[in-house]
Amino acid sequence: MIRVFKHYVPNAVLLLGLLDFVLLLAAAEAGWVLRAHQIAMGVEPIHTRVVPLLSFGVSLETAMVAVGVYGAQSFQSLRYATARLLVAISLGVIFLSVIFFLLPQATFWRSNLLYSMAFAAALLVALRILLGKTLGGQVFKRRVVVLGAGARAARLKALAARPGAGFVVVGYVAMAEAKRIIPEAIEREAIYNLADHVVLLNASEVVLALEERRNALPLKDLLRIKTTGVHVNEISSFLERETGRVDLQSVNPSWLIFSDGFSSGRILSSMFKRLFDIAASALLLTIMSPLILLIALAIKLESRGPAFYRQRRVGLYNVGFDCIKLRSMRQDAEVGGKAVWAEKDDPRITRIGRIIRKLRIDELPQCWSVLKGEMSFVGPRPERPQFVEDLEQQLPYYAERHMVKPGITGWAQINYPYGASIDDSRQKLEYDLYYAKNYSPFLDLLILLQTIRVVLWPEGAR
Repeated sequence: MIRVFKHYVPNAVLLLGLLDFVLLLAAAEAGWVLRAHQIAMGVEPIHTRVVPLLSFGVSLETAMVAVGVYGAQSFQSLRYATARLLVAISLGVIFLSVIFFLLPQATFWRSNLLYSMAFAAALLVALRILLGKTLGGQVFKRRVVVLGAGARAARLKALAARPGAGFVVVGYVAMAEAKRIIPEAIEREAIYNLADHVVLLNASEVVLALEERRNALPLKDLLRIKTTGVHVNEISSFLERETGRVDLQSVNPSWLIFSDGFSSGRILSSMFKRLFDIAASALLLTIMSPLILLIALAIKLESRGPAFYRQRRVGLYNVGFDCIKLRSMRQDAEVGGKAVWAEKDDPRITRIGRIIRKLRIDELPQCWSVLKGEMSFVGPRPERPQFVEDLEQQLPYYAERHMVKPGITGWAQINYPYGASIDDSRQKLEYDLYYAKNYSPFLDLLILLQTIRVVLWPEGAR
């Protein structure tokens, strides 16, 4: 994997993205030249249309990231990838239409765009037919040797077996652990030189997955492996990179303290984030206010009670604030004010509420909280005080998620369905900690784009 602004991007995804961008530029040029020949117009040198070509390529590439074209499932299924590509091209055309409205000279007109879209669809699908199995196969997977044969090593084995895994385990080494789970693991005593063993397996990485590290670290072995050029990693960092989560089962306080992340030197990033929040929330409230008022009227007509409701949430540094949302449940949804998790097909949700929750429209009034500075567009989901009290007692490091401002969307929201249990909250906490640890404007942009995918395919909404 390659680390881009503290976020890991798989090599196969990066290569495919670069190839896609080149093909998009080629499709744009082919569409322009074809239309020029049709109307008997002279074809000028390519440098005269660099800006329209780039606007086409960037818009469609952005749309492809937004709808999940580069997700693991796209590497496993050509049908899935093709469907997402067609949606991305359609979405890209909307982006280009906005650009054409604002800056007509910066993009193509309708006839050029039609041909370029057709060429883009054909070329992108053809690329996946030619390289799909290669990019999703063993060629781009890192070869890993695991030091350990217990429960932690078994977790890595299960992770490697999942579709879309970015690594393959080529060997396990049992390091005198009390409980051995991996039967194929080789005993350390049976290997004369562990560094030579790793090199012979052509491994690019060694992962330390010991059940007990106290007085058990094979420092000599690790040093020799490191000096051969093989990357040495420990399981918490490895799982963070591979899953995009901070794994609560393996992590310990010292790892959180000494690992890279949670940097306080974010003054410029924080300023940029706040300026974006102010501008975007003000613009969104202005544009969407007619829709908000229309839905508010529909809510009033369908059921008794106010169209908007306020709910106390926990924000930055555990400071409470009132979150405003469009009401999607009956007024008597919570008897006595007791907080209750939302369930699948929850009977308390109204007909209008079911629609606006699926499309995330009920959350639009939260832009007011963003404008006031109580929330951000991107961050952990703000929870209710009753839930926070319970979760802080049951989940380690839960309080640390309140060290960043809560958001309308976030890393957990786009990667995990709606959470309605302690186990769901644990999974989402792992994503929230990853975001807090690895925050950057690049990650915020990626989350905002991927939110479009969640809105288009709202399988996690409740």
